[in-house]
This record gives sequence, C-alpha cells and structure tokens, in this order.
Amino acid sequence: MSPLRHRVGSCQIERQGAKLSRMETRPKLTPLLVVRDAARAITFYVRGLGAKEIARYLHPTKKTISHADLAVSDVAFSVTEEARERNSDAPPSLGGSPVVLQPRVADVDAVFKGMCLAGAVVVFSLQEFVGERMCRVRDPFGHLWILSQRIQDLSAEEIRKRRDARKPAKQRMRPHPPQAIGVSFAPPASASEDT
Repeated sequence: MSPLRHRVGSCQIERQGAKLSRMETRPKLTPLLVVRDAARAITFYVRGLGAKEIARYLHPTKKTISHADLAVSDVAFSVTEEARERNSDAPPSLGGSPVVLQPRVADVDAVFKGMCLAGAVVVFSLQEFVGERMCRVRDPFGHLWILSQRIQDLSAEEIRKRRDARKPAKQRMRPHPPQAIGVSFAPPASASEDT
C-alpha cells in the first residue's frame, strides 16, 4: 500500500514520514529576515556579524531588494524588504519579533562588539551559562539574536543539572544602557524594549 500524498505549496509530502520532494540540496532551515530598508540591513549584517553577501535580487519595478542571501561561516540566512500587502511584515510592523536567531560563533566577544558598534541594542550582556558564553542583542531592524560560543563540552545530563541548579531571576532582564558596555550608539526608535 503506497503512502498517502498531499501538496503543501510547491512541495509534495508523503504522510508516512518521507522527505519533501524538493529542497534536498538546501539547508534544513534558512531564516528569511523581513526588514525595512534591506540595503541598510545587509550593510549592518556584513559589518556587525561579518556576513558575506552571496546573492542579491532587485524587484523589477520597485528597484528595492526583493531577496538577498547571506552567510556567516557555515550558517545561511536571507533578507527581504517588507511587503505588507503580501503579509511579509518586519518586526516593527508586528510590535517586535517573537523569534530569536541563535548563531554559534568562534569569537562571541568580537561579534558582540561588532554588532553593538554597528547599531545593535544589548538585551543582556555577555555571560557564561551551561558551557556557553552568550549575549542577546536586538538589531536595528527589530530581529533578536543570541550570540554564543561553546567554551566547555557538556553532556545533556550535565547541562540539565546546571540549568536546574540555577536560581530563577527575580525580575525580567532589561536592555543595558549603551554606556554599560563602553559602546556609544543610539537604539532605533522603532525597537520595543520587551523581548
């Protein structure tokens, strides 16, 4: 008996656990960041994250960036201009971003500094937590990033023990003012304080 099939968008899926019939040569998940002013966003990600621009496509009539592919080390992501008429909304149009991107980097201190110098707002500063050195920033386009660097290889059991042993915070973390980390920048007017 053959598995039942149905279509989702342009992909054909078998209901009994088979793979998608497309995208086998692409990464398992490539985030597409919707932004206002894609050209400025690409510049930010190149300067702040050290991203490399792989491809850029312009809208044929609007002459805006309809899609761009970027990569940081072996992590790929894409950027597109906000198009509210197509339900492609940037974080400021939604009141913030519910998604947090979590790239693991080779030198989190350098990437954190680069993001801040390029205009990111610190949500929480660098700290060590269960074998990782990490921080959270909000980029000027409203996207949230947890930047991390593995500093200790731990088993899943050791991570669980350390997480369980940590006392819960009594209050929610708030963004640090820029002077707290020795970097001068102004947060974007459209970014919300909540994460």
